[in-house]
Amino acid sequence: MAELTRRGVMMVLASPSGAGKSSISRAIFEQDPNISLSVSVTTRARRTDEIDGKHYHFIDVAEFHRMRAAGELLESAEVHSNFYGTPRARVEEKLSQGRDILFDIDYQGTLQLLEKVRADMVTIFILPPSIKELRKRLERRAQDSKGTIEKRLKNARIEMDHFAEYDYVIVNRDLEESVHKVRTILAAARLERERYKGLAPFVRRLQKQIDTL
Repeated sequence: MAELTRRGVMMVLASPSGAGKSSISRAIFEQDPNISLSVSVTTRARRTDEIDGKHYHFIDVAEFHRMRAAGELLESAEVHSNFYGTPRARVEEKLSQGRDILFDIDYQGTLQLLEKVRADMVTIFILPPSIKELRKRLERRAQDSKGTIEKRLKNARIEMDHFAEYDYVIVNRDLEESVHKVRTILAAARLERERYKGLAPFVRRLQKQIDTL
């Protein structure tokens, strides 16, 4: 089996704000050492508690435009006058090493990735059990004003329009159960035949062993 190598999985998690995506992601990272978060490039200023290379790769606008023009970004977006993108080379390096990558991006970024690297991806959309519960979760976070919460709820409607573009949909009623479902999906994606290199020669060798019996 030593000659069999597995290509990594790009797992996309998306959800309306407050549906539990971040909590699920944290649990996945704690339980599975083979998956890490995709680190984007951004042109926005680094915050005092952020580390370059861990939270983002901080670059200037000129470098961002150069990378995008050269095809070095798998997906990119402009948010609040700042640019964000996923570096192709870093993703490819991890995938070729059999390392899995989790992407925390919206439906627009997901669609860009699907156009370029569909074979490497598995996509999951997280839904809240109800809008009443979604509101409660947003309020419990105590991070946003009432106006911001109302805006997030309106944005949730737009985001949920795109649920059918994802491979799997999970209704997050219970965090532990949802984490288990995501890990099950990831386990299945890792076992897909197309992800394994050297499989055809390995099978032929098994067949030859039968011929020598």
